[in-house]
Amino acid sequence: MENQFFVDSEFLSPGALAKKHQLENDPASRKNHMEYLPGMEIIKSDVCENVMSHVNSYEPGKYAASDVKAALEHDTCTIEDFKALLSPAAEKFLEQMAQRARLETSKHFGNTVYLFTPLYIANYCENYCVYCGFNCYNHIQRMKLSMEQIEHEMKIIADSGMEEILLLTGESRTKSSVEYIGEACKLARKYFRMVGLEIYPVNTDEYKYLHECGADYVTVFQETYDTVRYEQLHLFGHKRVWPYRFDSQERALMGGMRGVAFSALLGLSDFRKDALASALHVYYLQRKYPYAEMSLSCPRLRPIINNEKINPLDVHEKQLCQVLCAYRIFLPFVGITVSSRESAEFRNGIVKIAATKVSAGVSTGIGDHESKYTGKEASDAQGDEQFEISDGRSLEKMYSDISEEGLQPVLNDYLYV
Repeated sequence: MENQFFVDSEFLSPGALAKKHQLENDPASRKNHMEYLPGMEIIKSDVCENVMSHVNSYEPGKYAASDVKAALEHDTCTIEDFKALLSPAAEKFLEQMAQRARLETSKHFGNTVYLFTPLYIANYCENYCVYCGFNCYNHIQRMKLSMEQIEHEMKIIADSGMEEILLLTGESRTKSSVEYIGEACKLARKYFRMVGLEIYPVNTDEYKYLHECGADYVTVFQETYDTVRYEQLHLFGHKRVWPYRFDSQERALMGGMRGVAFSALLGLSDFRKDALASALHVYYLQRKYPYAEMSLSCPRLRPIINNEKINPLDVHEKQLCQVLCAYRIFLPFVGITVSSRESAEFRNGIVKIAATKVSAGVSTGIGDHESKYTGKEASDAQGDEQFEISDGRSLEKMYSDISEEGLQPVLNDYLYV
């Protein structure tokens, strides 16, 4: 890794600052975002071509009310129907879409809502993504938990009753090696029934190793499927390589992972096209790996530390609801997760319509679950958060609120035999 300033220096060195300015102002200084870097595995797959052929030809404005009505009348939602449901013309049919989505959710998931919590174990990052609080040029408190600290955090979370955990790191192989993440998975398996990962993309053999260590599923955010916008937002690091990131879920499945999750970060580009791409990414992989569990998330931009406040003004809640309902109608068997980026009011409503999974007891900082869960002051220094959350409810509160809505909170429904 050619830049180590994010690890060793409290502030950017003059050389690092000059490099930052060059990356921001001189596109020619950036590496080609479509070319693989050394060590990146290339797989043969037609999924990307199939997805992007639809996305590149998609014109949301061409759909009329009649197209939306026809889509809602069809028993099976085709790709063309899905495109209509994502279009501006469908905004006037949100109530009808919600009714259809609620019916599909009830048919395939009953009245259950799954609960999990994320655990950030490190926030070092070797990428420069201009919208992310962890980016390597952002002056934040960096931290990597030791195995003892990770186990301490896990005990606190497990004592709350949580049975599924999602382990996250910043995207730094230097500080968060595959072996380090693997050891964290082994610890997680002692305390939780389900272990998910949201880490930097790795190769098939590395996913296989992490699965053997105890990981069940892998989440990767493509952020945006708009390759031009992607290049403008990801200026440096392994994350800059768009096609390697796109194929992450397929490599994870090739490595033996039981499930994979997908998402775009709505608000980085045209949210309708990004939503179309996210769902089609699932659609085509489902057909290649029908045994795999797949899920979609639908996060919007949130404010981050040391940056202008980035609010999702271009993707309003009604539009987010439209996307989630369209997802459910198009992909009735797929899990849909709505994170704590959204308000408690929105999440309370959407679990009755389309969402099947929500996080609880969330912290996006490093090493602060003791203070969050017990009220005690944390014994060690803490690492700064990735972004600000909106819904900070505890597991106990979330469980109670879901129950009061007439739904059944589920902590785990998977047993190893």
